[in-house]
Amino acid sequence: MPETPSLTDRPALERYRDRALRMAEPALFLQHEAAAEVQERLTEVNRTFTAPAVISPFPEVWRPALPGAVHLPDTDILALEQGTHDLVVHGLSLHWANDPVGQLVQCRRALRPDGLFIGVLFGGRTLQELRAALAEAEVRATGGLSPRVAPMGEIRDLGALLQRAGFALPVADSAARTVTYASSFHLMADLRAMGEANALSHRRKTPPPRRLFTDMATIYADRYGTPDGRIPATFETIFLTGWAPDASQPKPLRPGSAVARLADALRADEIALPDRAGPARD
Repeated sequence: MPETPSLTDRPALERYRDRALRMAEPALFLQHEAAAEVQERLTEVNRTFTAPAVISPFPEVWRPALPGAVHLPDTDILALEQGTHDLVVHGLSLHWANDPVGQLVQCRRALRPDGLFIGVLFGGRTLQELRAALAEAEVRATGGLSPRVAPMGEIRDLGALLQRAGFALPVADSAARTVTYASSFHLMADLRAMGEANALSHRRKTPPPRRLFTDMATIYADRYGTPDGRIPATFETIFLTGWAPDASQPKPLRPGSAVARLADALRADEIALPDRAGPARD
């Protein structure tokens, strides 16, 4: 059977990350914010974790948030031992995974029963302004589109992945942050300093038309520019939380097993509805 095409050019992604780390000022502020948010969420869990693991291309960011954790790169095959950890954190790199469900399954298998998984990744609203401006500029310049920004999942779809991977009590939530820049060129420079440049396997390898990025900058500023002359960029961060299944976890009640009426709990009168189908609505 033919191999499934890869989303990510891993060698290119590694080069971009290494380049970001060699910069005098790498732009890892979103990584730091994600680590701080995970640390805060863990304070709300009534448990002490003694064998945590963190998956991240930037371990130096995550070490202060999770002292004593094992730090592993986000390779396609994770170097996790089965049933070893009581906490696994996938730190803001899952959006580059060629097989996100496979990554989640590997994390679940690495957890002990009732172990906690927290995944952090960019969501579908990330760089929505840049996507729209680039698409319009490229259609004008070439009459078509090429992959330039990595596709990122919507929160509903990503939450469903937790269930597919076998996690119990799955939860997905998101937070969006808007960062402003002097121009779209400053934004793209920051993306390079984040290690988040275009590493798609099917990206166009030939040089783009000279007018593409100047047109994009004009469209971006005209459509989204702020009154002070800057441009906004949206970064949506999605947090995925799930537990390795265990018999001690709460289970949903069977339908029809309730022993009290909702009307009694609300101290309200119960009104019986007619037992017939109503009119169809479009």
